[in-house]
Amino acid sequence: MDAELFPRSRAQVAPGAVHVPDWLDGDRQQRLLDACREWARPPAGLRTVRTPGGGTMTSRQVCLGWHWYPYGYARTVVDGDGAPVKPFPDWLAALGREAVEAALGPRAVPWEPYDIALINFYEADARMGMHRDSDETSDAPVVSLSLGDTCVFRFGNTETRTRPYTDVELRSGDLFVFGGPARLAHHGVPKVRPGTAPPALGLTGRLNITLRVSGFGRDPQRIMGDSPS
Repeated sequence: MDAELFPRSRAQVAPGAVHVPDWLDGDRQQRLLDACREWARPPAGLRTVRTPGGGTMTSRQVCLGWHWYPYGYARTVVDGDGAPVKPFPDWLAALGREAVEAALGPRAVPWEPYDIALINFYEADARMGMHRDSDETSDAPVVSLSLGDTCVFRFGNTETRTRPYTDVELRSGDLFVFGGPARLAHHGVPKVRPGTAPPALGLTGRLNITLRVSGFGRDPQRIMGDSPS
């Protein structure tokens, strides 16, 4: 919103989980959106993710660095066109480190570089069920950046997909980082609010860019786990 009675401020949602509103200014949002549009092009572009039970995720996804599929990682789009996964750029790794320092402080910045991006595109009716990001061997903080439409982001606990949880409104440009005791907390997106994206951005829908440290090193073997976003 252009003007608010009470400006939003950063908040610790849980120990190790911090919401930083308006972290990306308009220019940085636009540059990141332009990059996402290029990454979404085939080969290894935006795809519909199919679950082992035969269903499909309502958001669509493209990956960088390592390709995520239910429930593991590979170097090629094993559940799509089979193309090599797109590379993870150095500037995005630097953005991940900057985000962690801004949210959790310099001591929380991982020594390993960020090397995975999961980019999810949400149309008006898309949702994401409660899940944990547990497919990586690193416990480095997860970085989440939002572009476009506002969403309700549900951040829960490490033990169950149900309560207790906290609903957080994530708007375009917002940063959410979770690590430490919150690294394996369940989280999801129960609602997207269509038509709430900044008009100047030129995006219909919501993009979520999630950055992670794999911990895989040079091992080409895919790693199995259980997380979609």
